[in-house]
Amino acid sequence: MFELTGRSALVTGAGSGIGASVAHAYAAAGAAVLVTDVDEDAAAAVAAEITATGGTAKSAVLDVRNGAQAAAAAEQAAALGGGVVNILVNNAGAIAPAMFPNLEEDDFRRIVDIHLVGSYVCSKAVLPYLPEDGTGRIINVTSAAGLQGTIGQANYGAAKAGIIGLTKSLARELARRQVTVNAIAPLAATPMTENIRSNDKLAAKTLERVALRRWAEPNEISASFVFFASDGASYITGQVLPVDGGTVI
Repeated sequence: MFELTGRSALVTGAGSGIGASVAHAYAAAGAAVLVTDVDEDAAAAVAAEITATGGTAKSAVLDVRNGAQAAAAAEQAAALGGGVVNILVNNAGAIAPAMFPNLEEDDFRRIVDIHLVGSYVCSKAVLPYLPEDGTGRIINVTSAAGLQGTIGQANYGAAKAGIIGLTKSLARELARRQVTVNAIAPLAATPMTENIRSNDKLAAKTLERVALRRWAEPNEISASFVFFASDGASYITGQVLPVDGGTVI
């Protein structure tokens, strides 16, 4: 039920952190994976790791804001899947923390563009390749910041909240094509959270809100992505799953 053999996946922001872990997990479950990242070398390194362990993977450079790059990546992922892309994971992200009085408009727009507009751009690019046999999946990445708000990252919180709205709207629209659209809100020890984890005060404040009082490793997160991509989640759509140690309860 949780195998992905014969399916193809495009994972954005997969050069490190959760994206890399998801790419590895999909390949281990049998999928052919296109590993994409704005860092071309990082994406290539992850794809090489997957192939070295017997999996099927290719890599491509992808700035998720770039429609031409997204279209090329979708075509490349479809080539891995016999003309279809079964799974899209909109994972690419960035942060630019600042208290609101100091938050520059450029940083607000850039973070919204990468997270929210990027999810739109990549979903639109993959749309023609999504199969209508019940195996089509779009899995977006949101955050507790999008569900509850956050201090010092209004740009990030706004983008992640927007992704939730996008997820629910696409779930309703694409249901007629038997494509499911869901979101995962993770919390893990990744390069994106390094600035928090390396600051004792910020780390302590963050863990106070986590019921399990620890950071997850990326491989603890990736299993939920395999679930949403699998037949086991064929009747789930429009949902947001926090995988965050009990941050959102």
